[in-house]
Formats: sequence, structure tokens, C-alpha cells
Amino acid sequence: MTPNKLSFPLAAILLAGSALVGAPRAEATVSLAATFDEKVENAQAIVLGRVVRSESRFDDEQRFILTYTTFEVEKSIKGGTPPQVTVVTPGGRVGEIQQTTIGVPHLAPGEENVLFLKDTRHGPTVLYFDQGAYEVVSQRGERIVRPVVTGAVHIDEQRGVAVAPEPARTLREFEGAVQASERRTRFNRMEMLREEQRRAKEAASIWPVLADYKWLFLAAALGLALATVLFLRRG
Repeated sequence: MTPNKLSFPLAAILLAGSALVGAPRAEATVSLAATFDEKVENAQAIVLGRVVRSESRFDDEQRFILTYTTFEVEKSIKGGTPPQVTVVTPGGRVGEIQQTTIGVPHLAPGEENVLFLKDTRHGPTVLYFDQGAYEVVSQRGERIVRPVVTGAVHIDEQRGVAVAPEPARTLREFEGAVQASERRTRFNRMEMLREEQRRAKEAASIWPVLADYKWLFLAAALGLALATVLFLRRG
């Protein structure tokens, strides 16, 4: 499973399971951009749902604040989820104490979201954090899916430049993009498997040839050794 692709001090805070014990201060606003195919492939579930409640509380060590957001799941776009799922993210407010981490999506009661989820020891969280969260809004009678807005800047790892946000899409287009991504992933895996099988077959076919000509190879090696000895003696 690919971890949340983050860089600088924020990466140490938010990676994998321990990521969820977020830091009181966010010292970085830069993260590595994840492609849509990466998000689809690495998400254990993709859900469409509405936030019904949100609660922030300290972790067991009373050091960091975690926010637990419960969703009524309308549809599982990928994977299977129960009718309700509670997502945990770092940061939040308990009493007079506020902990904020740049790049973590704010999920407010009453709002609709599409979330890419991954499991951790703390519970499901949002894969790639803000990059794995989308808001769903109504425009002219149609539901539109668009990336959530946070203060993080996403950098293309290869080119080293900031990438533009994904375009807004209708819910139908978004689901179609997920399905197309899954097909690409299956195709690429099959191609990799075929290539591995081809290489294994080629390697296996060499050994019978070597076995048939082992005495010839041995004679050639002995002849080379003898020639080398004679040459050295003449020198």
C-alpha cells in the first residue's frame, strides 16, 4: 500500500498509521502530488456520504487531538463499507485548545463528500488527506464533485512544480473516471504479469541449451586456459 505522499516535516507527522497522532503545529504546507490512478489503486474504499456528526478529543496519551467524523454512506464507489463509517483525522478543537495541520480536510456536519479511505490502527482515515477528499455540491440540479480546498501545495515529484487542482466533474463523470482507472490498473497488472512470465520462460529455455552443450563449453574453457598458459611461458 502506498503511504500518504508527503514531504518535509509534515511527512513524519502524517505518514501511515502513526500519522493520525498529528502535531500541534503544521510547519509545512507542501506535499507530493498523487495522481488520480494512484488514489484509486491505493484506496481501500471510495465512498459518497454526508457528514452527520463530528467530535474532537485527545488521544489516549492526551498529547494530540484527533477528530472523528461520522458519515452516512450513500454509495460505495469502490470497496465495501457499512451504512455508517467514522473517519479519523489529526487536529481539532477541545475546549480552548486548537490543533491544526495544514493539508487535512475539514469535514463539516451536513456536507456531502466523496472520500478515498485507507485503514489505520486508529480507524479509517482519508488517503493522501486533502487529496483524497472531495466536496459534493449541487449546480443546476446536478451534483458536482470537486476537490476540497486546503492550504497545502501539491508538488509534482518528477518535475518539481506545483500541480493544478483536479477539475470539477459531475458525480456520473467522477464514478466513470474511477471505473476507467480501475480498468487501467488491471490492464497494467496483466501486462506486468505477462512480461514476468515471458522473461521466466526465456530464462527457462536457456538451461536445456546450456545442458546440451556443457561439454563444448567445458572444452572451450580448457582450451582458453591452455592457450593462456602457453602464452605466458613464451613470454
